[in-house]
Amino acid sequence: MRNWLFRISLPLFISFPLFLSAQTEGGLTTADTLRYLNIPDRPEDALTGTELAGKITGLDISDREEIIVRELLSGNVPSFARKLKPVRISQVIKDKSYELVYYALCDYLALGSDSDYLYIPLTPSTAQYIADKLQATLPTKKMVDDIYRSALNRLHPQPIPPSDKMTTVPVFMQHTDSIKLQIAQKGFNRLSDSIFAGNKKDIIISNKIYSPDRNYDRVVIYGWHLSENNPIQPVYNGHGASYADYSHGVRLISRLAFLNSDSMRIDSLLQDSDLSTLLSDEGVIDKPRYPDSKFLTYMEHPAKIIRHAIKLQQNYPNPFNPSTIISYQLPRRTRVELNIYNLLGQKIVTLVSGTQSAGLHKIKWQAPSLAGGIYIYRLNAGLDRQSRRMVLLR
Repeated sequence: MRNWLFRISLPLFISFPLFLSAQTEGGLTTADTLRYLNIPDRPEDALTGTELAGKITGLDISDREEIIVRELLSGNVPSFARKLKPVRISQVIKDKSYELVYYALCDYLALGSDSDYLYIPLTPSTAQYIADKLQATLPTKKMVDDIYRSALNRLHPQPIPPSDKMTTVPVFMQHTDSIKLQIAQKGFNRLSDSIFAGNKKDIIISNKIYSPDRNYDRVVIYGWHLSENNPIQPVYNGHGASYADYSHGVRLISRLAFLNSDSMRIDSLLQDSDLSTLLSDEGVIDKPRYPDSKFLTYMEHPAKIIRHAIKLQQNYPNPFNPSTIISYQLPRRTRVELNIYNLLGQKIVTLVSGTQSAGLHKIKWQAPSLAGGIYIYRLNAGLDRQSRRMVLLR
């Protein structure tokens, strides 16, 4: 099987169309039924949102987003974050009437179960990568407005005071919990087939992605509506492309829309001098996507980029009695676990559990009460794993 991502083989669903229709009636291709992201069913043993938050807390953003993409494409997505709802736009252009139907995710992307989930802010290149894999696009400013107008379940924005914690996973979880509480207080049915809006800002497609007012790659955000045509976040491209805070949401739109019942790609509409007004209030958008990043190039072609792996050294002395030194090198700040196991795979002790900075680390282990024999020490650092054997003499 082809190695698609992260040095593991993923099923070939990522080459299939974005959505599946629940049912088609009368041969119509623009059925009113819901459509669904074409990803696998959620595995029974998949991580909950709380468990996932614990797993990715403290990781380098590249490691974090690799895990997120892998979880998403493996199907660890709650039911409400895989449904797509039709949004209809009617407009007269040059004396001709048009009806456009496109399909928008009912809520922002999340991971976990229906009851225990985590909204997942992403950098724009990773959001674009997911969209490409699922034959989708991100919305424009006008589409965000139209989706909010179509939403039956409107939530109130819940900003928190600005701080350096805004881009951390604990705050992502805190904000997710505040949205859950508001849904419960409003009496909304979390599992309804309706659009939810007002709970996040959107990562949007815009000419400002490539505008010359910035000399760096950037993310463009917009939305977080208080009411129709009243967002608290105007279109903004001041953040760099590596920025993602708790307020950012990813709402996918099917790449394939229907214009007067004929199929039409969203990107083709945005590049059309006349029809772009159906989806854009800033005119033609020649590049309706974010550029790929080196991180994403690695996911597709690992050999193109050299990633410095962790280096777990042989303990010294070895054999030992009763103490030894374990050393390892970290290429970047990341979350680390260092565990000792016996040959039956039973964990004996955890020596390190937490986030550590890049560089050389050493830890002394004493084993005065253990029987002599062979033991395994295993280092988990981000997505990297290394193990070595050592001998305790008695």
